[in-house]
Amino acid sequence: MAELVFSTFLSVLYDKLVSPAFETLARYMGIDSEVKKCEKTLFEIRALLEDASQKEITNEYVKAWLNRLQHLAYDIDDILDDLETEAMGRELTEEYGPSTSKVRKLAQTSFHSFSVSSRLHDKLSNITTKLEDLEKEKGTLGLMVLNGKPINRKRTYEPSFPDESSIVGREHEREALLKLLLEETCHQNFNIVPIVGMGGIGKTTLARLLFNETQVKDHFALKAWVCVSDEFDVFKISKSIFESITGINKEFSDLNLLQTALRQQLMEKRFLLVLDDVWSEKCEKWDSLVSPFCVGALGSKIIMTTRNEQLLNDLGYNHVNRLQSLLYNDALTLFCQHALGVNRFDSHSTLRSHGEGIVKKCKGLPLALKALGRLLRTKTSEQEWKEVLDSDIWSLQMGDEIIPALRLSYHDLSACLKQLFAYCSLFPKGYLFDKEELVLLWMAEGFLDKSTSRKSTMELLGEEYFKELLSRSFFQPAPNDESLFVMHDLMNDLATFVAGDFFLRLDHEMEIEKDVMKESLEKHRHMSFVCEFYNAYKKLKGFERAKSLRTFIRPSTVDPLQPNGRRFGRTETLQPVAHRGGVQYLSRRLKACRRQPDGEPKATADGLTVSLHVRDTYKFPISFSSKILVNLLHELPLLRVICLSNLNISEIPDSIGSLKHLRYLNLANTRITSLPESVCNLYNLQTIIVFGCTRLTYLPNSFLKLKKLRHFDIRDTPLLIKMPLGIGELKSLQTLSKIIIGEDNRFAITDLKNLKNLHGQTSIQGLDKVHNAMHAREANLFQRRFTELKLEWSDKFDGSRKETLEKEILNMLKPDYGVLKKLRIVSYGGIEFPNWVGDPSFIWLSHVSIRGCKKCTSLPPLGQLSSLKELFIEGMDAVKGVGCELLGTGCAFSSLRIISFQNMKGWKEWSANGRVGGDAIFPCLLELRIDDCPNLDKVSLKALPSLKSLEVRNCKHGVLRRLVPLTSSITKLEVSNISRVTGHLLGGIIGFLGEVEQLSINFCDEIGYLWESNVEACKVLVNLRVLKVHSCKNLTSLGEKEDDKCGSNVTSLTQLDIWRCTRMKHCNCPNSVEMLSMSYCDSLASISFMKREQNLKSLKISVCKKLWESELEGGGTEMMLNNANMAMLQVLHIHDWPNLKSVNNLSHFINLNSLTIRDCQSMASFSDSELTKLTLLKRLTIESCPGMDASFPRGHWPPNLCYLRIGNLKNPISEWCPQNFPISLVELSLIGGSSDDMSNWSQLSHLLPSSLTRLRIEGFEKLESLSEGLQHLTSLQHLEIISCPMMKYLPEMLFPLFLSFIVWACPNLQEMCMKGGSYWHQISHIPLVQIWVHSNKEETYNSTRLATNALYRIDDTIIMA
Repeated sequence: MAELVFSTFLSVLYDKLVSPAFETLARYMGIDSEVKKCEKTLFEIRALLEDASQKEITNEYVKAWLNRLQHLAYDIDDILDDLETEAMGRELTEEYGPSTSKVRKLAQTSFHSFSVSSRLHDKLSNITTKLEDLEKEKGTLGLMVLNGKPINRKRTYEPSFPDESSIVGREHEREALLKLLLEETCHQNFNIVPIVGMGGIGKTTLARLLFNETQVKDHFALKAWVCVSDEFDVFKISKSIFESITGINKEFSDLNLLQTALRQQLMEKRFLLVLDDVWSEKCEKWDSLVSPFCVGALGSKIIMTTRNEQLLNDLGYNHVNRLQSLLYNDALTLFCQHALGVNRFDSHSTLRSHGEGIVKKCKGLPLALKALGRLLRTKTSEQEWKEVLDSDIWSLQMGDEIIPALRLSYHDLSACLKQLFAYCSLFPKGYLFDKEELVLLWMAEGFLDKSTSRKSTMELLGEEYFKELLSRSFFQPAPNDESLFVMHDLMNDLATFVAGDFFLRLDHEMEIEKDVMKESLEKHRHMSFVCEFYNAYKKLKGFERAKSLRTFIRPSTVDPLQPNGRRFGRTETLQPVAHRGGVQYLSRRLKACRRQPDGEPKATADGLTVSLHVRDTYKFPISFSSKILVNLLHELPLLRVICLSNLNISEIPDSIGSLKHLRYLNLANTRITSLPESVCNLYNLQTIIVFGCTRLTYLPNSFLKLKKLRHFDIRDTPLLIKMPLGIGELKSLQTLSKIIIGEDNRFAITDLKNLKNLHGQTSIQGLDKVHNAMHAREANLFQRRFTELKLEWSDKFDGSRKETLEKEILNMLKPDYGVLKKLRIVSYGGIEFPNWVGDPSFIWLSHVSIRGCKKCTSLPPLGQLSSLKELFIEGMDAVKGVGCELLGTGCAFSSLRIISFQNMKGWKEWSANGRVGGDAIFPCLLELRIDDCPNLDKVSLKALPSLKSLEVRNCKHGVLRRLVPLTSSITKLEVSNISRVTGHLLGGIIGFLGEVEQLSINFCDEIGYLWESNVEACKVLVNLRVLKVHSCKNLTSLGEKEDDKCGSNVTSLTQLDIWRCTRMKHCNCPNSVEMLSMSYCDSLASISFMKREQNLKSLKISVCKKLWESELEGGGTEMMLNNANMAMLQVLHIHDWPNLKSVNNLSHFINLNSLTIRDCQSMASFSDSELTKLTLLKRLTIESCPGMDASFPRGHWPPNLCYLRIGNLKNPISEWCPQNFPISLVELSLIGGSSDDMSNWSQLSHLLPSSLTRLRIEGFEKLESLSEGLQHLTSLQHLEIISCPMMKYLPEMLFPLFLSFIVWACPNLQEMCMKGGSYWHQISHIPLVQIWVHSNKEETYNSTRLATNALYRIDDTIIMA
């Protein structure tokens, strides 16, 4: 790390000091003499750096000398930046006379008048004295000025490397592992295929090779890759697997729900899962992770790469073959491939002896061989190779476990690249790097000096540097996403080692007060902190001592489902959440929630768009104490980078305006509603990211002062409807992701002509306010290198819209066809599209979305776009037919994977008839969606050979009948709200559904049956695994002829979900069903199986009021709840079953892990004494069963119970005896009933175990005080008080322990817990504080953080998970 001062950082400082502008400024300040001394000493020290950089390898004293020099260089840079910022401020706030230079004016009006001179004189004098002391130590350290030219380490980026699809020296291992992957096993559902070996041996590379094998791709139905690394977090790993398999970013409140969903996806499917870099040795965590995998098909495999085989041994893999180092000849070949581009030294005889010596020293380690090979790729002289071979680094002690070859590779980097690499130590192992975002951070830190390169911008220079680090193996492409990159664990260790005391990463388990010495903290210049779900103030309080800190970063987790978003601007993937079953406010009126064509989630409730509300519910997983910002920012005046994305922040303090060195501000996905005006005093700002701030409504008015702003990302800010004043004058802008055309002189389309450097992605809104096509031409989009472009008009179509004008405007907005990848056109008012829309010259265009263009009578010719993969058409009311005009000539839509038509009210016909030639149409189409096209009746298409997913909603039955026969490859069919059904829904088409695995039928009120005969269904639907039937009011049974009970022979069906089928009286279940859910089936009287023994693992019965208890206790073929027939049951959920009177013989449910009984009014008997035998039961809910035996509960509980929700029973809680809860219980919810009339919680203190970490108190209408009765709960971190209207007094002694505090519908506590209330000073440190007030208004209030902020409420409904 010490050589970071070499040539770059120090040279830049020196150049600044000797610049004419600074010399003039220094003279007027009266500090020119100190500046001259500093210049002279720096010049002398620079001459010693080449010698020092060589000697620091083995001399700790030289290393310490360079370290002190680096700190002084930082201090000098801070002073210079201070002066430049003051100068910029004066230039912006004062007008100067024509004959007086700005520098002289600045010196006279600013520095002399405010006596800054004295302060800077003292600082510079102190620094110069220290520099002189360092220079005097050269004799003691033996440092000298080396003769000759220093070695130039800058090299040309070499993009070409050996193809890693064939790995040298691993053919035998590859064949053996491939055989294990492809072999069929009959004794268990999945097997582990271990790859064990030391770091850098090539485990991940070998796993990636196997993962991408063609045979492997064809063999497994599902594949997923997860990088595990140090922390074996079951929730996080499971969620990554679910997202990788489904492509859906869905949030789950607890591990049980997540694994249930994952189990559904894996059901009866052969899967391959790679768990890369496993460190854990705990079998219990492994058992928890793999519990859903048992439902997969035989032959499923898990590739586990690990350095530690202890876990494998514990799992019974006692004879694991470790991956060995490469044999010498193979190592030589690998090295030559990367160093010379050939397999041997035959044509490089002068380098042979040195190369062979280097290979021997690498000891067969592939990572070392690659790193050194790439290091030497552009070194052609024998002397350069000899220097690497003879380097002292090979002989260094190995106590730090850094491989010498990697040190050599690092040592060969230029000083600038060393600094950039060390910066990456701020990010944890397994982190996914976004190149673009990392470059912006490097730029903000001042690491990209454009004067040293021919590159036109700092961004291009940073990209070049990144490519060089990538070419030298310091980065590697991410396994699942080519646009992202990872760093090998050993490289991360190296970065951390060389970073020294300039960089600090505060990991989960670290706390500043405990783990970082005060003296060390004051030296750190760059810090990051890896978030937990809650971030207590005390964890980060020590940051205030880091007065020299430049970087304050919270690394986010990339959401791989959000394409092309900035790294820190992407939606957070939830961390493992301790909050299970928290309060969630959902809409009772929520009718639909589905993904829109352009990827934006949208929900409708009675016609109102509430997408913001739904997003708010899940988008902010990380809570953040308010005091961190309020108390910390003003203590860190030298900050240049702040990244607080994906944190639960609602307000930015005005004090941020004092951070005059700030270059980078990232507040993506936070709850802020505005940026303070003081932000415009940050003259050095280069990057502002507020992407995903869905509540942001206001931006400061003085943006004109941000002359250095280069990147402003305001995507996904729906409430922001005006551009800030002056933004059109910021000529340095390269990124402006949303442009709003206004009529109030804020921003006109012609202002774009001044922003000549814009590129990347942008959205231009308000184009209906452009009244002259020539103004649109001035925007000159053709010369902007936009990769993503959205053009949007108003969605109001009134008499003021002119079709011809709008076509002329759209024609003038033609973008650069050479770079555009995504195009969205919204609410365009023309009758037809200009010719450039659909022009085949857009060779990279892969995504097109056309929405709300209500006057267009035809679609543009998009069929000849050779790269188009996704096409979304919505709201084209005037389109009557879709035909050859869309397709063009030749093969049409050759690359298209997804096509969606939605809300096409006038569309009647979709035809390819009349097309000349037999060229293929949609040859690669995988997904077809037709939604809300009520008049579509004629469909005349050719075969769709690749189609896998078909969704038809709100259409006539004829559409379904014509589309299904076009293919026999459909695996997923979803049908909703189909009208004009004649006969059975699937009549006439069921024969084409032999490959269907998932079938969903929703809102089809006209149908009485899905198919005519169960016999036919059994023969055809041989692959059907998931069947969901929702809200089909007249459905009486699945098949019209059910007397043969053939349904029980559909052996592939594993999940059956029936909801709101109010006329269904009987459900005849196949015995293969493992997950059965029956909800709101008012007429349902019986459920039956053919055999006594069932495979049920999950049973949920909710609001089936005519279902008799006898149907669950009877004999014969009836389903028997209280019998060993359900020994495999893991989840049992019963809700609102009026006829249920008892649940007995619980001991038969030996595999049960979750049990819920709720709102069963007649239930009187519950065999709680048998709960002690349910050793796997972790979650238990017994609630609102007023008829329950008064003796319950009697203190009998499952021995491993973790979560309990109980209350509103016959026996009041205040009369319960001591319960002897197990020590495993950490979450307890107590629900009061009408007979619970105590006012002080001390009456219940004997019930609460000291193991609790979360306590929820709900529905105690007369409870006034919690000040006593909780003192013994020393582990309590989360307290929720719900619907306790009389509550006044809180447990103040426990507040310091809390990580979250939630109050709902407790009016007496409202004002007391708000800012300024009597409790506020005691709870303001808590990371998550939410005070919810039940109100008749369409809003609630939240005291989270610094102020009372209005929130949008979906409904008054509260759902307890």
